[in-house]
Amino acid sequence: MFYDGLNECAGRGDMNNTPPIFEKTCLGIDANLAAVLTYVFGFLSGIAFLVLEKENQFVRFHAMQSTIVFVTLTVLKVVLSVLPLLGALINIFLLWPITVILWLVLMVKAYKGEYFKLPVIGDIAEQQIRR
Repeated sequence: MFYDGLNECAGRGDMNNTPPIFEKTCLGIDANLAAVLTYVFGFLSGIAFLVLEKENQFVRFHAMQSTIVFVTLTVLKVVLSVLPLLGALINIFLLWPITVILWLVLMVKAYKGEYFKLPVIGDIAEQQIRR
């Protein structure tokens, strides 16, 4: 799925088309770059863009998805840290690779201007930003 954020600061836009690659957000940066930045520092950058970018739904979607994904992974890592050996093994050999792969894939998709939804989490993110 792609997104058309033409003049999103004026309130127009539809999440089913391709964005212009250099469309500006209300923050004054390209929408695809802003979407990438929502993932750079995990849920922290996701929350920052949810607070700062009020208009561009493409960026807000990626910010919400980033927040949900990385909060969930962080909580899983904390819970697993309670289990001495098994938790550490799962964390090192399963969660860290998943985290890095998701992080890279989501940033690449955002940079390309794709409205890329993860299963379940993407639907939740989409519902949250439509409120």
